[in-house]
Amino acid sequence: MNTLTVKPLAKTITFDSVNMWVELADGRKLGVPLAYFPRLLHATAKQRLKFEISGGGTGLHWDALNEDISVSALLLGYGDQTIPATAPQIPQQPAA
Repeated sequence: MNTLTVKPLAKTITFDSVNMWVELADGRKLGVPLAYFPRLLHATAKQRLKFEISGGGTGLHWDALNEDISVSALLLGYGDQTIPATAPQIPQQPAA
């Protein structure tokens, strides 16, 4: 049995108030909630539009926002995989 594997490639990106829309080279359009990517969610509309499609369409990059997104990961439903720098620290219990 032969399996055809097509690598998803981004062609263009647009935004509405709650979603990022990624148009793929094969004609599909993927809607991703901005809530999946806090840097994009909290960015201005102008900042969101300063993206680069990298790797021939395999990645999405926002230099000013320090955001990199894999198109393949989007199709798998992955959101932001980074740990925020402002994450609360869990206090350590003193040793007894």
